[in-house]
Parts: sequence; C-alpha cells; structure tokens
Amino acid sequence: MSTSSTPTVAPTVAPAGNPARKKALTVLSIVVLLGLAYGGFEYFGARHSEETDNAYVQGNVIQITPQVGGTVTAILADDTDYVKAGQALVKLDPADAKVALDQAEANLAQAVRQVRTLYANNGTLSAQVTLRESDIARAQTDIARATDDLNRRQALAGNGAVSKEELNHAKSQLTTAQNALSAAQAGVAAAREQLSSNQTLTEGTNVEGHPSVVAASAKVREAFLALHRAELPAPVDGYVAKRTVQLGQRVAAGAPLMAIIPLNQLWVDANFKEVQLRNIRIGQPVKLTADLYGKKMEYKGTVAGLGAGTGAAFSLLPAQNATGNWIKVVQRVPVRVALDAEQLAQNPLRVGLSMEATVDVTDQSGKSLADAPRTASATQTDVYTVLDQQASDEVRKVIAANLGRGAKTNAHAAAKTGAGV
Repeated sequence: MSTSSTPTVAPTVAPAGNPARKKALTVLSIVVLLGLAYGGFEYFGARHSEETDNAYVQGNVIQITPQVGGTVTAILADDTDYVKAGQALVKLDPADAKVALDQAEANLAQAVRQVRTLYANNGTLSAQVTLRESDIARAQTDIARATDDLNRRQALAGNGAVSKEELNHAKSQLTTAQNALSAAQAGVAAAREQLSSNQTLTEGTNVEGHPSVVAASAKVREAFLALHRAELPAPVDGYVAKRTVQLGQRVAAGAPLMAIIPLNQLWVDANFKEVQLRNIRIGQPVKLTADLYGKKMEYKGTVAGLGAGTGAAFSLLPAQNATGNWIKVVQRVPVRVALDAEQLAQNPLRVGLSMEATVDVTDQSGKSLADAPRTASATQTDVYTVLDQQASDEVRKVIAANLGRGAKTNAHAAAKTGAGV
C-alpha cells in the first residue's frame, strides 16, 4: 500500500521593518517637536523679553581730595570701613592756616575800628561846621556894631565933637569885623568840605557793610575755611575704598587720597546688542541675578535710561572703521537699570559685580530716550555748607568784639546829622 506523504508547509513570518527608516523618522519627529517648542517659546515668551549677561553693577565712586595742600598728620578711616557723612577721614597739619587766620582776624579788627573812627569823625566835623557858623553870626554882630559906631562918629565929625583919630579907629574896627566875617565864612566852607569828604566814606552803609570791613571779612572767611579744610570729612555715608594716602605724606590740593562708595546708591549697566534695543523702553521691568548670590536671589529693576552712544564711541581708543581692513562688529549700548532699594538693603551688592539681566519688553508705551530734564539732584551733600556757615559766624564774632557799645547808634546819628548840614 502506497503511502502518500503530505508536504510540510513552513509558517509565514512577517518581514522585519527597516531600522534605518525608523531611526530617521524618530530623529525627524524630535526635530519637528523641538522646532515647534522653539517657535512656541519664541512666540509666547522670548519675543517679549531681551536678556544679556553683559551687565555689571555700577555706583558713585566719590573721590576724597583735599581742598588745600598740607602734610598728613592723621588717617581716621581705612579700606572697608563704614563712615557716616561728616565724619573726619584725614587730617592735615593746620599750623600755617592757623597763623593766617589769626592775621586775618587782626586785620578785620583793625578795619572795624578804623571805620568806627570814620563814623565818629562825622559827628566831630559836623560840630566844626556849627562852630564855624557861630563865628559867622558873631562876625555879623561885630560888623553891625562897628557900622553903628562909625555912623554916629561920622555924624558928629562935622561939628568937631569927634576927632579924626577916633573916626579912623571906628573905620578900622569895621574893616576888622568884615575881615572876621570873611574868615568865618571861609572856615564854614572848609568845615563843610571836610564833612562832605568824610561822609563819602560812610554814607549809604554801616560799619558791618563798609567796603573795608567787607574786604577784611572775606579774608577772615578765606582763612577760616582753609584752616578747617585741613580736616577732610566724608561727604556721604558709605564704605572706604582705594586708600592711597600715607601718614606724613605731603599732599597737594586735588590729589586723590581715598574713595567713598555709597552701596545704597547702586544701579546696573546692562550692555545690550544694538539689535536688542528696538523694543527696550524706559520704565520696563527687569529681572536680574548676580553671580554673588546665584539664581536663588532675583532682583527687581526698572529701565531708567538708555545710553547716548555705544561703548566703542566713548572708549579711550575708538575703532577706526574708515580703514581698509574692516570687519563689522555688533555694537552694544549701555542700558541703565534702577534697583529696588529694599532688596539692595537686604542683599547688598558691590561695584563691578557681574549680573544677568532680562527685560520684559511687552509694554511698549514708554520712551526710548528721556525727553525731560531731571527735576532733582542725582546726589548731593550738605557737609560743606555747615563749614561756610561757621565761617560767617566767626566773622560776625570778630566784628561784634570790636564794634563797641552803641557804635551802631552813634554811626547812624552822625550820618543823619551830617546829611542835614
């Protein structure tokens, strides 16, 4: 019996996929997703902000320079010290300035006494005028009496009752009286001229306002300021930095001795590329982070202004772009960012620290450049005005010590009397 064998059929296996194609599709999908993510970020986020890591903390570096020259006798503050406004930092030898002040005060005292003499002379000369006028009245009386005597004698001379000698004597008396009147009138004119001459030195002012006293007062004020400027005060509250002065050093006026940095008056200069400036406006909010604290501390700032030129325009050696070998370099413009005062007090910064700044440019209503002048001073100090007031007080003290009791009253009375002559 023949057996028929049935052929065995192998199971069908699906062909394996192309690995290269699968990998390419995966890569393409990732690229598309990244592109979509970047596009979404650019549309919804990045296009509303501009950021840079080319930003640095800036502040007022106040140079301490002497207003007068001298030898350093004391240094009362050193680097890293905190000082208050008005606190003495450096002292110079005051010996020469003290001598100059003593001499100026002596000259002022002498000027006051000399001017007092001028006012007193007004009264003396006015009395001289009155005295000379009384001489005129006496001379006029003598003339009238001599005239009457002469007239009576001339009437009696015809009948021989009066001798010729007596008549001549009466004529001589009349001539003498007339000469006395002329002399008295000349004396009055001379006295009035002397009074007028003295009044030109005193009229329209008092002792304190007399030009001689004012000039001497200015010398006292100058010497007083020079003496007290031998002590250099701190103009503001801050920290001492860059102390270069040494004890015993002879310093000239204007030489830098140290610097004071008020760390509560800091700002940030963020240097943005020129292509980033088209949407930056004054008043836009800024987020800043410092390498000192890292990302954990984020400062809130505000765009306070944009620079008037690029950094290259104000560099010590500006680029010569008109040369033959030229390569375009994207320029940067400093943007000033004001910091929050409370955050700055809680987390102090230092001048020169690097920052990262991100400006939210969503609000475009602000201006790119300020169009109004500043209404208040950027920074100021009242330390030096106190010294000027003290100088004025010293001048008044010297004048009062040499003015004398009742000098003002006498001066005004003499001036009034002289004006009425």
